[in-house]
Amino acid sequence: MITKALKQGLTLAVVMSFLVGCSSSDNKGTETTTTGSAVTDTSSSEATLSSVVYFDFDQYALTAESRAVLLAHADKLKGASVAVRLEGHADERGSREYNMALGEKRANAVRDFLVTQGVNGSSLEVVSFGEEQPAATGSDEASWSQNRRVEVKY
Repeated sequence: MITKALKQGLTLAVVMSFLVGCSSSDNKGTETTTTGSAVTDTSSSEATLSSVVYFDFDQYALTAESRAVLLAHADKLKGASVAVRLEGHADERGSREYNMALGEKRANAVRDFLVTQGVNGSSLEVVSFGEEQPAATGSDEASWSQNRRVEVKY
């Protein structure tokens, strides 16, 4: 009888831990900056590193905020033997060809910055998706600003 109750209790615990692990919310226990560049987990003292840096309209120059995020990535990547893909994106304005080139320029700007910080350039792959993979749909500035980005993928 005790064994059956113990098995049921353990099964329930495993199921509950699985459900808790699967039910995540982006805002649960976190605070985000207005641009979403850095996320701080208020339930622990560690900061979660943002994997996205954003750009101004029709620009590929890094902002001060982007540089701060990339400095943290550079610290993580120095001396590490991990492959990283830098995916450049653009909003829907402009031709497809122009946006592919702009996405590549943005990803290269991130790559160049990381290399100047001591990251091994051969571990960084640059890819441009242009306007093809928007983070937000819509034809307004709020959507466009989320689509002008480079995603850092480990």
